[in-house]
Amino acid sequence: QVRLVESGGGLVQAGDSLSLSCVVSGGAIGINAMAWFRQAPGKEREGVSCISGTTGSPYYTDSAKGRFTISRDNAKNTVYLQMNSLKPEDTAVYYCATRTTQTCAGYSGNGAEYGYWGQGTQVTVSS
Repeated sequence: QVRLVESGGGLVQAGDSLSLSCVVSGGAIGINAMAWFRQAPGKEREGVSCISGTTGSPYYTDSAKGRFTISRDNAKNTVYLQMNSLKPEDTAVYYCATRTTQTCAGYSGNGAEYGYWGQGTQVTVSS
């Protein structure tokens, strides 16, 4: 059974940084794609970033490019999302997700291609 547990969310001011972590058990992050999604109140879930299995290539949606960095530590089975220059519009519940293939297909959408999810961590950015 694959289990994902996110942490690192919180309340920050615009311009601050946060680092989210996702610890995975029951699965190998070095093989399968790992992604971050977010969902703001009243909005559909949207993709943020993904790191592919095996090669570890990172992908970012336009909202994350230049500000967010995804990385992973295979030894710790942990994926990270470093978020800099946070904006109020980044306020959302952030979810870690994985799928049973190494490609990041569908990472920019609502995550329908990802079968395993964490419980989410709240990020709130005040102006």
